[in-house]
Amino acid sequence: MNRRKFLKGTTALAGAGVVTGVYGWQVEPFWLEFVQLKMPIINLPEHLEGKTLMQISDVHVGPVVKDSFIIDALSEAKEYNPDFVVYTGDYVHYRGENVLTQLKEITKHFVTGKLGTVGILGNHDFGDLWAQPEVANQISAILEQQNITVLRNSNVTIEGLNFIGIDDFWGTNFYPEKVLNNINHNKANLVLCHNPDVCDLPIWNNYKGWILSGHTHGGQVKPPFLPPPILPVDNKNYDQGLKKLSDGRTLYINRALGHLKQIRFNVRPEITIFELTKS
Repeated sequence: MNRRKFLKGTTALAGAGVVTGVYGWQVEPFWLEFVQLKMPIINLPEHLEGKTLMQISDVHVGPVVKDSFIIDALSEAKEYNPDFVVYTGDYVHYRGENVLTQLKEITKHFVTGKLGTVGILGNHDFGDLWAQPEVANQISAILEQQNITVLRNSNVTIEGLNFIGIDDFWGTNFYPEKVLNNINHNKANLVLCHNPDVCDLPIWNNYKGWILSGHTHGGQVKPPFLPPPILPVDNKNYDQGLKKLSDGRTLYINRALGHLKQIRFNVRPEITIFELTKS
């Protein structure tokens, strides 16, 4: 290769790197995808056949994610007019009490379901080092003010669909046995669990249904044909999307609406819309 060709090639590579960097910083973090899937549920009542359930996860209100992006995304989500909405944790990127004031304003734009709206907490909802239960209590109260039922190792049945909510694995209130030990297997059950690593714990009491999680953000960066280099889970198979577990459970990991750093590549932000069907 002569000098001229070498310089042209180097310039082209540098230019491609700049374009990729700008795309990952300014484009993909705000390029929302609405993912639509079927959700077959055991014992689903006839009147819920064909109803829709929207999952929104990891909004991360705070100093990193732009309020305008969150509000615009939620406005677009409302157009789907979902029957149920579930929020699977990490409402904030906690950096002090001012974030809670910010969350109060943003929750006025949250999507709610025609039949019901349910949420659980994530690790960031427990404040600094995930060790501030008073922050989790305040966030729960803010959500409840917007008619979002917050499940903390508890369950609620709405229109015949039983939502089981596990408090965060890394937080201060992780006692899943309080609710999982009492599963009624004759109901139409759906588990909400922020951190998918919980799926590998011996706590599930022969549960065979769906589990909706978030937490990973899909790694935010995924090189082509390679796994994400960074995932905040022990089980590196738990990156994003649909996972059929060996014991009959079905896990879905949402890629998150927000982000911890304003960078995404090959991992677009996501809101998921499930169509309920009888299993």
